[in-house]
Amino acid sequence: MKKLKLFRLPVIIMFFVLDVNIPVWGAEVSTIPNPYSETQLFGRGEPKAAKKARKKQEAKDKKLKKDYKDFVKNNQKRSIEIQTPVVQERMKQNVKDADSKYKSKKKNNASRTKKAGRKYN
Repeated sequence: MKKLKLFRLPVIIMFFVLDVNIPVWGAEVSTIPNPYSETQLFGRGEPKAAKKARKKQEAKDKKLKKDYKDFVKNNQKRSIEIQTPVVQERMKQNVKDADSKYKSKKKNNASRTKKAGRKYN
């Protein structure tokens, strides 16, 4: 029984010393290629059909966003046009006030973040 215990100890020590492949000081870096990377799966990169479909979808999304912005802009103009002249002036003044408040808030925020960025750099 003692011989078995004495035999187990060196085997366990050898297992940990020889079998563990962890770089101790970070000198070794694993160079095993990722089998699931895009270049490994598709060769050079994305297939032409997929690239074409992606570009087509991006163009469609861009057009939809542009159309939406135009729609909103036209609705805002129309909502102002259907009002009486007194209300139109008030609405235009409200837009100007909101824009000036937004600009000053943005400027104040930018200056605050610059200071904070310099403080912690």
